[in-house]
Amino acid sequence: MKKIITLLVIALFVIAACGKGESSGPKKVYAPEWWQEQTSPDYVQTYGMAIKVSQNSSYDAAYANAMLAAAQYVETYVQGMVKNYEEEAGVNDPQVLALTSKVVKAVANAKFSNVMVTKQETIVTDDNRYQTFVRVSVPKEAVNKNLVNQIKNEEALYNQFKASQAFDELDGAVEKYNK
Repeated sequence: MKKIITLLVIALFVIAACGKGESSGPKKVYAPEWWQEQTSPDYVQTYGMAIKVSQNSSYDAAYANAMLAAAQYVETYVQGMVKNYEEEAGVNDPQVLALTSKVVKAVANAKFSNVMVTKQETIVTDDNRYQTFVRVSVPKEAVNKNLVNQIKNEEALYNQFKASQAFDELDGAVEKYNK
């Protein structure tokens, strides 16, 4: 009996030792040390990253992502929708089929001048693709100008709305008086 227990203990040790290969825990994703830093008080710095098959398209996509982040900093229109479907089919042994879909659309609009790429790094991944990191610096005055223009446009729309409301109230009062 002791031999069987000894053999089981040895077998457990062998199995446990074989399972200690590579850890399946979380791994850190690479990012440059300058990633997500704001180093200049005169610029808004936004970041973009992309992985593509060619180095040039990787850079272009990373730059586009950084510019999108800058535009979203100023103004973003967001639309969202969630749909849930559930269907039961069958008589004796019914099956329930369920589907949930979520769609989010974000659109940004901004115009900048004097934008500079102030940092860039490209690495080759394990599967021979190019991963590019880009930092874009947008002058704060350009961002502020966009924000001021946006506020002015919203003020003008609000004033126009209030004026139309006042005219509607006036028309209502005149109609009551004429009756």
